[in-house]
Amino acid sequence: MENDRSQFDSRLKDDPQPPVKVPVEALSSEALRSVLESFILREGTDYGQSEISLDQKVQNLSRRIFNGSAHLIFDPNSESVTFLTDAQWRKIEPKDETKR
Repeated sequence: MENDRSQFDSRLKDDPQPPVKVPVEALSSEALRSVLESFILREGTDYGQSEISLDQKVQNLSRRIFNGSAHLIFDPNSESVTFLTDAQWRKIEPKDETKR
């Protein structure tokens, strides 16, 4: 099995896959919160003079996701997720070739 995995990994490097926007509505509320917390904790952002709680940070990011100003993005090449602003996503969003 390990050999099969390494062959797959090598194909991914040769044929990179585009990032995918994940519909957050498809996640359970528990799964979404876990992804939000993981992202926030990995970022380690300094908020300056006033401390913001993890719950507040989760609420802020969640609000941005549901109002469309941020998106949950999966990168199949690195098998990781991140959040991008709408402007960032539009710059890298794969174009649908069938609409031309």
